[in-house]
Amino acid sequence: MAQTTANDIIKLLESFAPKKLAFDGDPIGLQVGDLNQPVNRVMIALDVLEGVVDEAIEKDIDLIIAHHPLIFKPLKTVDLNSEKGKIVQKLIQHQITVYAAHTNLDIAQGGVNDWLMSQLNLKSDDVVVPTEQESLYKIVVFVPTSHEDEVRDALSEAGAGHIGNYSHCTFNSEGYGTFKPQEGTDPYIGSAGELEKVNEIRLETVVSEGRLNETITKATDAHPYEEMAYDVYPLNLSGETYGLGRIGTLSEATTLEQFAQAVKHAFNVPQLRFVGRPDKKVKKVAVIGGDGNKFIQQAKRQGADVLITGDVYYHTAHDALGIGLAMIDPGHHIEQIVKSELKRELENRASAKHGHVEFISSNQVTEPFQFLNT
Repeated sequence: MAQTTANDIIKLLESFAPKKLAFDGDPIGLQVGDLNQPVNRVMIALDVLEGVVDEAIEKDIDLIIAHHPLIFKPLKTVDLNSEKGKIVQKLIQHQITVYAAHTNLDIAQGGVNDWLMSQLNLKSDDVVVPTEQESLYKIVVFVPTSHEDEVRDALSEAGAGHIGNYSHCTFNSEGYGTFKPQEGTDPYIGSAGELEKVNEIRLETVVSEGRLNETITKATDAHPYEEMAYDVYPLNLSGETYGLGRIGTLSEATTLEQFAQAVKHAFNVPQLRFVGRPDKKVKKVAVIGGDGNKFIQQAKRQGADVLITGDVYYHTAHDALGIGLAMIDPGHHIEQIVKSELKRELENRASAKHGHVEFISSNQVTEPFQFLNT
C-alpha cells in the first residue's frame, strides 16, 4: 500500500468542502508545513493554540486540520518570542503540517452548520445567506454489460444520479463499442492488434459540479477497461444552493425562553444570552456558527423567528429587536462540534484507501471565557 500523504487526506476533505465555497479573503488551506509529507495520525481541532500543538507533539501527530486558521492575518515577522512564532517554530521542528478549513466547511452541505442543526434535532430547510448555486453536468459512461451494475453503483456512491430521495437515477441504452488494442496494452477484452466489437451499455446520469471529479474517479475504479470511455456535457440547469447558515422549523412553537434553555442544554454551555421577550413565540430557527452579526437582515427575510449565533454585539442586539428578530448567543465555541463530526466524516471517507490513518479529536478546550455561576 502506498504511503498516505497530507495531500491525500486534504483531497478527502475538499471532496465535500471544496475551497471554492470559502468567502473571498478567508485564509483557508495550508498554513504551515508540507502537504507531501507522509501521514499516519491526523488531529482535528477547533483552534491551533500552543496547548493544541503540545498535545499534537505528545500524540505524534503528522497533520492538524483546524476550523479556525492559525494565521488569519499575514505575519509581518516570525518572532520566536511571540505566541504565534513559538507555535510556528514547534510545528516546523516536529514536522507537523497545519491545514485550515473555515468558511468552506461552514458552507459545505453536511458541514459545520448542518452539524449544529443536527445537535438541535432540527432538519435544514434552506440556507440563510445564499452564496453559490452549483452547476449540473451529464456524464455518460460506456461500459460492457458484464459491469453495468458495478459502474452504476460507483456513480451513485460518488453522488451522481440522485434526484430528491431517489438514488441510482440513470438512463441506459444498448449498443456496441469498438476498439483495437495497440502494442503494449493489456486489454480486459480482446488481443493486441485485433479489432473488437463489444456489447456495451450507454449509461448516463446527472452530477453536480462539485462531485464530478470524484464521480469520474469512482467510475474509472469500477470499470474493467484500462481506458474508460466517457463524455461530460454541461447542462443549462442549476443544482444545490450553497450558503452560510441554515434554517429549520420546530415541530411546534415554543417560547423564546424555553427554546433558549433547550439550546443551552443541546450545546452544553454554562451560560448563554438571548435577545427578545422571554414569552415571544418561536418556531422557525436560523443557525449561523461563529459570528453571524452581519446576517440578521437575511435571517429575518428568510422568515426566522430567532437566530442562533455567537459573539452578538450590543448594537446588533438593538437592531435585531428593531426588526422583530430574537437572538440566542451560546458562544462561538459551540463550533467545537467540528472535532467529533469532522473526525467521523474523514474516517468514513478514508476507510477505503487510507484505512491505516488514525484520526484523533483534540482534547484541548479552547474556550477563552470563564463564567461566574453565582
